Amino acid sequence: MSIDTTAPSQVAHVLTEALPYIRRFHGRTVVVKYGGNAMTDDDLKRSFARDVVLMKLVGINPVIVHGGGPQIGSVLSQIGKQTEFIQGMRVTDAETMDVVEMVLGGLVNKDIVNLINTHGGRAVGLSGKDGGLIRARRLTLTGTGPAEQAPEIIDIGHVGEVTGIDPALMTLLDGADFIPVIAPIGVDQAGTSYNINADLVAGHLARTLRAEKLILMTNTAGILDDDGQLLTGLDAERVQQLISDGTIQGGMLPKVDCALEAVNDGVEAATIIDGRVEHAVLLELLTDSGVGTLIHGGGRTA
Repeated sequence: MSIDTTAPSQVAHVLTEALPYIRRFHGRTVVVKYGGNAMTDDDLKRSFARDVVLMKLVGINPVIVHGGGPQIGSVLSQIGKQTEFIQGMRVTDAETMDVVEMVLGGLVNKDIVNLINTHGGRAVGLSGKDGGLIRARRLTLTGTGPAEQAPEIIDIGHVGEVTGIDPALMTLLDGADFIPVIAPIGVDQAGTSYNINADLVAGHLARTLRAEKLILMTNTAGILDDDGQLLTGLDAERVQQLISDGTIQGGMLPKVDCALEAVNDGVEAATIIDGRVEHAVLLELLTDSGVGTLIHGGGRTA
């Protein structure tokens, strides 16, 4: 009787391909912004949890920052609270901020923690308020008024921007082999809480922790050219060209800005990946081809 060794051979090939990447990332920090379909589809949620657990087991230090916009919107709708957006930002009054803290810091955060722990990890849920992790200030937007007047300053409430990261808690958790799962809520010196864009928090964490890589999960394949082909291995100059010619626009712009700021401030590379692909994080980290659009600093091409 013949024995089919195709599957074992493929497994061996995958493990061999992964080995140099495991060696490269061993002991290094990788910050992952977790969001989109990967947070709502049950199969993708389990896939993500297994990826994170495997990363930790092979010596990589994952730090997870999650969003939760749709979940916040759902709860606000259930309580009859109208949501207004200005320039893509949710106007967040005190009542809405209470919901944001309950959903992000409670429901969503603990669901992710439980998912990772169920698959063998040791996750710890945090918000940026814990241990003074994320310091913030109120974010104001600039509107356009009549030409003869100064630009209008728009206050959107408890929406914040990062002013600083205290890495002490991250260092403590990493030393005890825990996996931090962070809700993007910050606090100012007066103790006021702010909802902050999760991409921005992930970028600031990656820079502060001197991460080897920043991974931003989205619901797109990455940056595509006019023919729909995936672009990768981009440096800052090429990214600016793509912004100027309109290839990068809309909702991709903030993610690209976040990635550029990270690689320009010490992070080795940032990748925008498709969270709709099972095991997208491992495919990006531990395979030759990777997935998504990689943006690197000077001198790096992969």
